[in-house]
Amino acid sequence: MAVARGGSDPAFPRDPLTLLRSRSYLVLLLMSALIGVPVSAAAFGFLALVGEIQPLLYTDLPRSLGFDETPGWWPLPLLGLGGLLVGLTIQHLPGNGGHEPSEGFKTTGPPTAAHLPGILLAALATLCFGAVLGPEAPLLALGAGLAAGAVRMVKRDPPQQAVAVLGAAGSFAAVSSLLGSPLLGAFLLMEASGLAGPMMALVLVPGLLASGIGALIFVGLGSWTGLGTYSLALHNVPDAADPTITEFGWALLIGVSAAVAGVGIRRLATRLRTHVEKRRVPATVVVGLIVAGLAVGYAEATGKAATDVLYSGETALDPFLTNSAAYSAAALLLLLLCKGLAYTVSLSAFRGGPIFPAMFVGAAGGILLSHLPGLSLTAGFAMGIGAMSAAMLKLPLVSVLLATLLLGTQGITVMPLVIVAVVASFVTTAKLTPPPTPQPEASPERGQP
Repeated sequence: MAVARGGSDPAFPRDPLTLLRSRSYLVLLLMSALIGVPVSAAAFGFLALVGEIQPLLYTDLPRSLGFDETPGWWPLPLLGLGGLLVGLTIQHLPGNGGHEPSEGFKTTGPPTAAHLPGILLAALATLCFGAVLGPEAPLLALGAGLAAGAVRMVKRDPPQQAVAVLGAAGSFAAVSSLLGSPLLGAFLLMEASGLAGPMMALVLVPGLLASGIGALIFVGLGSWTGLGTYSLALHNVPDAADPTITEFGWALLIGVSAAVAGVGIRRLATRLRTHVEKRRVPATVVVGLIVAGLAVGYAEATGKAATDVLYSGETALDPFLTNSAAYSAAALLLLLLCKGLAYTVSLSAFRGGPIFPAMFVGAAGGILLSHLPGLSLTAGFAMGIGAMSAAMLKLPLVSVLLATLLLGTQGITVMPLVIVAVVASFVTTAKLTPPPTPQPEASPERGQP
């Protein structure tokens, strides 16, 4: 994602408030609105392509080869091939395949046009073949890259601040409906970028404009094509009772547990990544086979679908909550273990976003704990999502909103519990995460004080 920051670009006023009142800012708003249309259409097309290829690979292809149903071992060759494609893309195409997911959710500047093909190919191979990462990171890169590219096509050597603001607007438009609400996507990008004060307003207004237009485009294309909007949504949320003292105790426990799990996932993924980078192509193939093996093992042990473990989980959250009663505590425990390990190894080698797998792992943990006394299903589900999101993203406000807005009116009831779980997770994660190694200060040049 592109983020506008302070600078001395001569084409723009140095004071953000002065820029907000200027004619050039009105031009930025108009360009943001115009950019939101093609960017959101491109993002919709990317999600539609993923949505079409996934069943083609896992359902249509085995049937066309003469199988009555998808064989249990089927994920093994597919994820091996997916790992090969991702490894070759990262190694040979510019851009390193895009965002490194083991580093967490981060905002960066717009990718160049030369980097976009590699980013999109690596993401398609990751998402379509079943690795456990989400589409948000490549969508942000797609939106920012297309927006920045459009600016450079219109004007040679455009002001860097304009490129940054419009790149951010492109990112807003690309994820406008993915998280269920344009506002939630906006909060995600604002909190991740660390903007505040007048500079936040500088980026927020064109970003919200592009996001609102993007959401309309998603709705229109979803209706016209019959494919839907690819928006995160739950349709059958159980009623939530008012929080109890016992559930506040559960909130603390869930928050601390999620932090421990999140830090463990991130550390293991980082260590594995160092080995993957030494032999990128064969190591990524091995990682793909590990993900597939976890999915096959889970399916054979529980009789459930291997897709519970495969993929990022955003489309699986709704049926998972609806049919949660069909999962025994043992099945949920095995799902939590297999999905968590598949998420960990996917972070180390594949390309995609970390948000949706974190939500699914948290949801599985919350549902598992709801089998114990004193914790309702809806409260456990929401607190698990919020706490695990906070542990993996380190964005407390977005984590609360992800868990509560997703539940609709029931989310308001459980919001106090989610806040406690998120705060406990966020603080514990900070305690368990070692501080960054301080960089040595550059010695002053000769003649300088």
